[in-house]
Amino acid sequence: MKALVLKTSLKKATVENVDRPAPASHEILVNVRAIALNPVDELYVSSPIAAQEKRIVGTDFAGVVVEAGSEISDLSDPRVKVGTRVAGFLQGASSVNDRPGAFAEFIAVPYDLVWKIPDNLTFEEASTISMCGLTAAQALFGRLGLPSPFFLAPQETFGGDTRITNLFIYGSSTSVGLYAAQLARIAARVSGMSIRLVGAASSSKHEMLRNEPYSYDVLVDYRDEDWVQKVKDATNGNGVDIALDCISEGQTVYKTHETLAPSAKLAVIRGPVGGQYDPALLAVKPAYGAVWEGLGVEVGYNNAIIPANPDAHAFAKKFYDFLSKPLPSGRAQLEPNPVRLMPGGLEKVTQDGFRLLGTGLVSQRSKIQRPEEYMRPISAEKLVYWI
Repeated sequence: MKALVLKTSLKKATVENVDRPAPASHEILVNVRAIALNPVDELYVSSPIAAQEKRIVGTDFAGVVVEAGSEISDLSDPRVKVGTRVAGFLQGASSVNDRPGAFAEFIAVPYDLVWKIPDNLTFEEASTISMCGLTAAQALFGRLGLPSPFFLAPQETFGGDTRITNLFIYGSSTSVGLYAAQLARIAARVSGMSIRLVGAASSSKHEMLRNEPYSYDVLVDYRDEDWVQKVKDATNGNGVDIALDCISEGQTVYKTHETLAPSAKLAVIRGPVGGQYDPALLAVKPAYGAVWEGLGVEVGYNNAIIPANPDAHAFAKKFYDFLSKPLPSGRAQLEPNPVRLMPGGLEKVTQDGFRLLGTGLVSQRSKIQRPEEYMRPISAEKLVYWI
């Protein structure tokens, strides 16, 4: 089969023919139909941390089940049935651990770490949801304490509470930001909690963000010098109660911190080293965790080990159960990111997709001087390839 393979010593990924994987006893084999790109996919190619010379790269995927492992083939769960459309994410080359990536024609994955794609959702749309959707859910429900609409424990209801919780999302038009807004609205609806949603994004995206399914109450343009004051003004000068920085790069963390009330909580999506900020300078310490914890395995980086986290694993499985239950409309619980379907399949991922993603920080992305319309700068979209 074809796969996009990182050659670690060369810091380069190319399409190669590799052996088709066989599913383990509790895994399914998926014929991948669509992949969605995330910044980590390019980051760990241009700055590899893999301990192996070759690794299949890639995180988000959507495809069709073609085989089930020996211990699960008789289960009634539709995710183990041949022909079921499923989506999920893998770790790819984003750790030192020798684990497969999603950018391949076939992948083997635990059956309970995929979700069943509703009939009214395309492969392209479904491929955009898993990793960034889980990242948003972990931040809102695991780190900021919003009531989860899908976790095992019974949740507190807020129907008789008239207080308004001000939630600020920096990077509202990012993939994580788009899912965070939707999850916050779902949490409010299920629990009865009153949430005022405040966001920072380019003014060109404000109209989209004011409408469903995001429904922001207040929006500011992060390029305005006084945007922090505008956020404070929206809370009568008190500051926001909880905040999620969906960029988490240096000044974005510091500026988001300025919007906080004294007793607020702050969640970020990048750690201090990768995000280039110093938590010692912040009165409210940012809560951070790796989305990979949801895979239920130990994760190794250059000089750090994140142990397997059973609670995060259980959370991820409940999140996938939630995604597997369609709305009455036949759509998914979360509306997917807007899709930019890129031409050329696997062979064009590094040449086009990775160039658009850039290396390292979002703030350091350069303008691509290419005439093709599909090579315009990324904004509130997910790059998706057919396989």
